[in-house]
Amino acid sequence: MNLQNLFQSSKHPEKFIIFIRLLVGAVFLTEGIQKFIFPIELGAGRFFKIGIPAPEFFGPFVGGVESVCGVLILVGLFTHLAAIPLLIDMAVAIATTKLPILAKDGFWKMFHEARTDYSMVLGLLFLLLVGAGSGSVDSKVSKE
Repeated sequence: MNLQNLFQSSKHPEKFIIFIRLLVGAVFLTEGIQKFIFPIELGAGRFFKIGIPAPEFFGPFVGGVESVCGVLILVGLFTHLAAIPLLIDMAVAIATTKLPILAKDGFWKMFHEARTDYSMVLGLLFLLLVGAGSGSVDSKVSKE
């Protein structure tokens, strides 16, 4: 099978959902881990700076949620459920970090700063609506 046939005649497009899972899962996993590695810059210290209450709790908590849900999405296990806390995470991130940019610097600056946030939201919505696709643990469990 050549590359052209792969794109034109794929009878199983759900097998390509893995690309969305890899993108979304890897971003959340690595961002979650970094909240523990760099707590001042990305974890509790940053949460304090942007006004999140109880940052010493929520920094590690969010890091744990992002890490665990990122792994679940990577392997495609409980994908629908894992997407929900990450969508909440993204809503809080946009509200606390991007809306202030919008108010201060305008739409284009905010949209530039929010490009990853919006990409993650759309990826999560896709996985929430479509599922993990073939090759995921969810797919294998549902067949049994």
